[in-house]
Amino acid sequence: MRWDVFAWAALALLLFAAEALAPGAFMLWLGFAAAAVFLGVLLVPGIPMLAQAAAFVVLGFVSVQVYRTWFRGRGRESDQPALNRRSAALVGRVLPLERAIVDGRGRVQIADAYWDVTGPELPAGAHVRIVGGDAMTLQVEPA
Repeated sequence: MRWDVFAWAALALLLFAAEALAPGAFMLWLGFAAAAVFLGVLLVPGIPMLAQAAAFVVLGFVSVQVYRTWFRGRGRESDQPALNRRSAALVGRVLPLERAIVDGRGRVQIADAYWDVTGPELPAGAHVRIVGGDAMTLQVEPA
């Protein structure tokens, strides 16, 4: 067996193993490039080493671009998009004010938690609708 064929096969396997140990979908595509060069060197003997390295660089670049263009960011859509964004999950609820909104700030109670709210001046006990939120502050309007 020729050493260059063995070297490209070993590099492809090492890159696939590196992807398995530290998944991130980057080494996988370089492994595909090394496997393509391995097949080329296996099927066409006598390719100079410089041409093999250049083919690996070009195929690696192309395969990473293919990944970035067609596969990256195509995750599954969640059936609960506001699951870890509690303030977004509360939008639309109508609640009574626990503390009046004075100078644009007040407070509501949701279950056993108190949330700061911002909105127009309203007395305690007035019902408000949650229309938005950021972090631990909810934006409200009169219901």
